[in-house]
Amino acid sequence: MKIFCRVLLCNLLCIGITSSASQSVAARLNVVLIVADDLGWGELGCYGQQKIPTPNIDRLATSGQRFTQFYSGAPVCAPSRCVLMTGLHLGHAEIRGNRQAKTAFPEFDEGQFPIRSEAITFPELLQQAGYATGAMGKWGLGPVGSTGDPNNQGFDLFFGYNCQAVAHSFYPESLWRNADKVHLNDHPIPGHKKQPEGEVRMEDWIAETYASRPIVAEAEQFIHDHAEKPFFLYCPFTEPHVAMHPPVETVNQFPESWDDTPYRGGNAYLPHPRPRAGDAAMIAEVDD
Repeated sequence: MKIFCRVLLCNLLCIGITSSASQSVAARLNVVLIVADDLGWGELGCYGQQKIPTPNIDRLATSGQRFTQFYSGAPVCAPSRCVLMTGLHLGHAEIRGNRQAKTAFPEFDEGQFPIRSEAITFPELLQQAGYATGAMGKWGLGPVGSTGDPNNQGFDLFFGYNCQAVAHSFYPESLWRNADKVHLNDHPIPGHKKQPEGEVRMEDWIAETYASRPIVAEAEQFIHDHAEKPFFLYCPFTEPHVAMHPPVETVNQFPESWDDTPYRGGNAYLPHPRPRAGDAAMIAEVDD
């Protein structure tokens, strides 16, 4: 669950952020903020890595800015996302750990402890300034219907995983579109399971729909739908966070010689016959 480096590949297309809703539309450019979950800076070609091709990210780095000094707001998921959304130092942020909402609010069966309604997030300010706002990916700052619901924190549209624990599986039963569940897989795969013996096969841990595909499709649709007005699109994608189960065809892009021992899920998450190639494939999925 550690987030060693949150790489914000925004190209900062724009940061014409203003609290004045009267500013002309022409002066307010679009913002796309992409967050890769658990991606280390050393795993990208633009920082010298040479084994896993990341041409799209490298092109963003070449055409924009590449930082050599940067920090995550916190070492784990929920507090780092709270810091990102509110701009507060962790010492002042209200979310400081991966606490589940049901520990204080038993009416919620999934999701993390919610940020308060009094919290000011920068998407709220953009929304007030006339931006269309969307979030596609992993939220982790409060269940649907809570004060931390993305619809209550500045987003017109959310699609993806509300609960970061559910996001440990790339083949969940469903995702959320605002307050509605969208069915994804008839045979969902859990995020954690061990296989102490027997042949470890990729196909045993894959279901019908890889969740990242519809998430990316929703992000692309949001851009098309709001092409004529200023928009902010937040893409907190789940890769390359474990469990490592990208599509088989992506794994097969990498040499079999990289792996001689399968991972059996002993330290958490899911088994994989080719863990190094699986990790590389997750990074390739981020780039793609």
